[in-house]
Amino acid sequence: MAAHLPVLPILLPLLIGALLLLTGGRRRRLEAALAVGGCIVLLVAAVALARAVDAGDGSLAITNRLGNWPSAVAIVLVADRLAALMVLLASTLGLLNTAFALSRWSRLGPYYNALSQFLLMGLNGAFLTGDLFNLFVFFEILLAASYGLLLHGSGERRVSVGLHYIALNLAASLLFLIGVSAIFGVTGTLNMAMLAERIPALPDGTRGLLHAGAAVLAIAFLTKAAAWPLGFWLPRAYEAAVPPAAAMFAIMTKVGVYAILRLGFLLFGADAGASAGFGRGWVFTAGVVTLAVGVVGILAARDLGRLAGYSLLISVGTLLGMIVFADAAAIAGGLFYLVVSTLGVAAFFLLSGLIGPDGGDTFTDPPLLEAYDPEEEAGLFTEEDERPVVISAPVGILSAGFLICTLLIAGIPPLPGFLAKVAMLAPLLAAPEGPLPGAATLLAVLVIGSSLLSLIALARAGIQIWWAEPNRIPPTIRLGEAAPLALLMLALLVLTVTAQAPLGFMQRTAAELSEPGRYIEAVLSGDAGS
Repeated sequence: MAAHLPVLPILLPLLIGALLLLTGGRRRRLEAALAVGGCIVLLVAAVALARAVDAGDGSLAITNRLGNWPSAVAIVLVADRLAALMVLLASTLGLLNTAFALSRWSRLGPYYNALSQFLLMGLNGAFLTGDLFNLFVFFEILLAASYGLLLHGSGERRVSVGLHYIALNLAASLLFLIGVSAIFGVTGTLNMAMLAERIPALPDGTRGLLHAGAAVLAIAFLTKAAAWPLGFWLPRAYEAAVPPAAAMFAIMTKVGVYAILRLGFLLFGADAGASAGFGRGWVFTAGVVTLAVGVVGILAARDLGRLAGYSLLISVGTLLGMIVFADAAAIAGGLFYLVVSTLGVAAFFLLSGLIGPDGGDTFTDPPLLEAYDPEEEAGLFTEEDERPVVISAPVGILSAGFLICTLLIAGIPPLPGFLAKVAMLAPLLAAPEGPLPGAATLLAVLVIGSSLLSLIALARAGIQIWWAEPNRIPPTIRLGEAAPLALLMLALLVLTVTAQAPLGFMQRTAAELSEPGRYIEAVLSGDAGS
């Protein structure tokens, strides 16, 4: 039974999505039951998969060759700790966002829930596949679903940014194919484990073509991760999407980060011969510049949707900078930050949909702070003028949620955003070997600076929304929207108390990545189980 666990996260969304297409949106209760029920079953399967891969002695737990074909031509699904972590993260977001969307957002257009399921199928397949061609296939599945989700609800703004988004991703997909073709032409295989075996023995005459193909492939991954200068589309596109779709998109950028992390350690790790460490300096540079651009953008943003989008760019830049260090502690801290930042930004997107019903709140006029003179103010107010300030329930709930999101994104104690940044900064301050001289110190300074400047930008937005408009009409909150958001916030708060357990899992994951030989042995041994 355990041998078939990697198939479930792909087949379940495919089946539920097909059933949702058959309902045609005519039976809302049935559609809601299928969507939420399917996500619950998927989450249970993801938890079972994570427990299965973490139950052994550190070796890869589960591989599955569909049809039991030879590894060179088989569709291989590989579930190690990294893949199981990403599947669990995607499944968690899928359940919360589906429940959130059912209150009203899914009714803005047809087939929202079906598209969400196909997006989950593509995400899980990309995390679990063991060969580059099927990575491309699952990329296209999740992108095709994201096109529909971005355009969900229609409108001129969504159509405009949707066309740009589609054109850019089609170009990135073309680069993906070119890179894959070059690698196949040199090595004769696209199976990741077989590539890792063959790359060290490549003759020098063909290694240049391999590097060219890998570079083109990396450009495609960086485009999908929204790294600079290829990430200009993200804030505008995610701001235009309906909030639950934008929240689900928060993990889509991490697919590109995951692919670079996976291939970087597996194909270009310490055992790759003359190709060891290929491209690490360029990926680090892209990450650092993306982080800087995200900080500038979050300071310039004037609406919640773009604030969330630039926060996502900051997380992408931070992760790209972290994953190139050949240090298990740094990778473990980066993985913990990946989970926390993805959940935090997703919560921010959901929150923006409740604060501003149109998908975001604009605050173009910053508040003016004037000097306070107690003598001038004395006598202007009498005791009769003093009234208790009454805060409505919606405003209280949303302002508390905004505070939690601010602390999470900025990395302020005591929430897990702070713990994740400490987990990254501790190994960086120990100056591990990096891709460039002084890389660890530079990244540590940028991470600390981004926290401070993000706090300033989010605090400014909070002042404008909650304090500068005393006559603001309180928004309406539906229970179906408040409950998923509250559960997400609660999960993040619980993560603060129980951080040691997930950090331990991240450390074991990083140790596993540092020893790619176990991955290669598990895939090529022909064993279907652990």
